[in-house]
Parts: sequence; C-alpha cells; structure tokens
Amino acid sequence: MKAGIVGLPNVGKSTLFNCLSNAKAQSANFPFCTIEPNIGVVNVPDSRLVKLEELVNPERVLPATVEIVDIAGLVKGASKGEGLGNQFLGNIRETDAILHVLRCFDDDNIVHVDESVDPVRDKETIDIELQLKDLDTTDKKLDKVKRASRTGNKEAQAEEVILLKVKSSLEQGISVRAIDFTEKEREEYVRPMQFITDKPVMYVCNVDEAGAKAGNAYVDKVREAVKDENAEVIFLAVGMEADITELDDFEERQMFLEDMGLQEPGSAKLIRGAYKLLDLQTYFTAGVKEVRAWTIPIGATAPQAAGVIHTDFEKGFIRAEVIGYDNYVQYGSEAKVKEAGKMGVEGKEYVVKDGDVMHFRFNV
Repeated sequence: MKAGIVGLPNVGKSTLFNCLSNAKAQSANFPFCTIEPNIGVVNVPDSRLVKLEELVNPERVLPATVEIVDIAGLVKGASKGEGLGNQFLGNIRETDAILHVLRCFDDDNIVHVDESVDPVRDKETIDIELQLKDLDTTDKKLDKVKRASRTGNKEAQAEEVILLKVKSSLEQGISVRAIDFTEKEREEYVRPMQFITDKPVMYVCNVDEAGAKAGNAYVDKVREAVKDENAEVIFLAVGMEADITELDDFEERQMFLEDMGLQEPGSAKLIRGAYKLLDLQTYFTAGVKEVRAWTIPIGATAPQAAGVIHTDFEKGFIRAEVIGYDNYVQYGSEAKVKEAGKMGVEGKEYVVKDGDVMHFRFNV
C-alpha cells in the first residue's frame, strides 16, 4: 500500500518527500526536476510504541511503515501526453492514495508555472487532467460494454448504466470518488476500473513559516473549495520542515518546534494521515526480544493479522491471545494483565482492533 505525492511542478513535492523519508530526492527551483518517481519507506510516528518500549524494555523496537512515492509534476494537457503526462498518470495509477500538494505561500524567488499563486486553480488544473484521463478510460470501456449490452447481456446492461453515470459526472467535473454509488455498485463495477479520481485524497497545503501554526488565507480557500469532497486538508511549512530534518540532535529539533509554537513536526501529522487515508491500522507484538508495530488493513481478522508476520502463522492459525493497549498500559505487563483476567483468547473470526497487543498460537 503506498501513497503518491502529486501536484504541479515546483510546489514543494520533492522537498516534502525528503522531509518524510530522508531519501534526499533532488529538489530545485525549476519545473520537472523529478522525472522518475522516488519511493521512500517512512516510519509511522506512534506514541503507543514509545510507551510499550518503556514497559517491556526490549532489545529492539520496530515501527509501522508506509510507502510514499514522489511523482513528477503535472501540467495542463497531461491527459493528452503533454510534459511528462503519460508517465505521471501511469505512476499515479499504481498508488493507493493521493497526497496532493498545493502551494499556499508567496515568494517571488520561487517560480510558479502559472506565474501567480492560486492553490484552488492549481487543484482544479490537476483535477481536470485526472478526470480527462478517467473519461478516456470510461469511453473505451463503454464501447465494449455497449456491444455486449445490445445482445441482451444483463451484466453488461447493468455495467453500462454505471459507466454512463461515471461519464456524465466526469464531464461535469465531478471526480469518481464523489459520485454516489451503492457499496455493491462500487465494489462490482467501479473499483475494478481503477479510476485515478476514485483514489482517496489528502490536500497538503504548503505554507510559509508564518502559517505553520494556524494556516493562512490560502488554506482557508482550499478548505472552502473541497468542503463537498470526502477529503482531508492539512497544512505544513515544507521549507521549515526541511530545516528541522537537517538537525541531527533531537533536543535541537524540539527547541526549534517550541520556538514555532508546535508540539511535533507537521510531517508526523501528514504520515499518520496518509496511513489513515490508506485504511491501515496497527497492532503490536511485545516481548523482550522485540516490540513491533505491524501494519494491517482496517477490518483484518486475527488470521490475516498473523499472516503479516509469516504466511505459516495464517495457514496454521489456532488462536490469538489479545490485550487491549489501554489494559496493557494500565497493568504494566502481560503477566499482570493475565492475573487481572483482561487477556482475551480469540478465534478465526476476531476482527483486530487498532492498538491490540497480540500473541498468536499456530500449528503447521
């Protein structure tokens, strides 16, 4: 599961990627600096992992991770192959969620491809290109479905109705994620099409240092523009975040943040947001050898969660011993949780909760 960072050229995508992954992708003051997508595996900040480390004192600690992809900047006409359009659209299709970076700061020293700062216009530029690409995908599929529909094929007739609804919405500038479908329609007809505008999106407003704590007027305009979308809006000062990541000393970083009136880097909030956007959650294993956060989809069962550790764990699953995170912290150890009768023994149907501390019994 991975989230792709997208946006117009020169809005701060690669600088943000560097902040998140410390991969040091090339960033410069000219369009198309990023051509090949950069991929970074990013640790998910989680205070619960810190607390479990304090209680267990393990030999090592491993956090959950999420993949972030920095994709080339998009320009008008990308859906027709302008600029790096075809490559961009191919790369974004391979991601599971979109982090759409919008420039929300004024700086005459940093060029803008449209020569003025207007994040709502920038958003619409990219929306239109993605919608046009999805419209092209829809038209090609419709040609095939209509032929089958005319023969009396009931399945094709049902699919044609859905595709016509998609086509009409896209032509009105409505992204697929915002179209009203039943869960059955979405599951059977929409998701298999892998529409780009059906991917969940988070708008990341890149502000200046003055807007790092409370945002600014540009952020307010973005919020107003996307209020009817099922999308989150966050803001962070990417340039300032880059300065923070350059500091090796943890205490220096904290002092920097305190001076800005912030409790944590904005990048931490963004990573957690991306994790949530991908419908992911965390469970923990805790022992003296290792305390570890494991990534699973929301709704995963106990055997599926066990399979993340090793496929044999899922195949030979017998039961899961489960401690709620709050109970683990309250009683301070696995042994004391057992004594208090607060450990659950769960079978194959158990749906894992975010923060569960788990131990699996299996036989292969």
